Amino acid sequence: MARINDVGGVEGFGPVDTADDSEPFHADWEARVFGLMNALRAQGIFNLNEFRDAIESMPPGEYLAASYYERWFVAIRTLLERKGVIEPGELDD
Repeated sequence: MARINDVGGVEGFGPVDTADDSEPFHADWEARVFGLMNALRAQGIFNLNEFRDAIESMPPGEYLAASYYERWFVAIRTLLERKGVIEPGELDD
């Protein structure tokens, strides 16, 4: 079963922007999410396969509406809840 991120051959998403972007992050929070993911992975809380699966398991509408690092943050929250590190809904505010 294809997931929302598997759009190979699907039309209607517009052209792919191939311009190089010299900035890895566009806001401070993106850099923090990047660091948080790497720190949690280094601690063995989750691995890259679990992280990728959490992103790809997002509901289609939520996935398409989210930016790259918003997807990362959703995946981190999902995995921390799944692993019992935080309570469900603890980060809702």
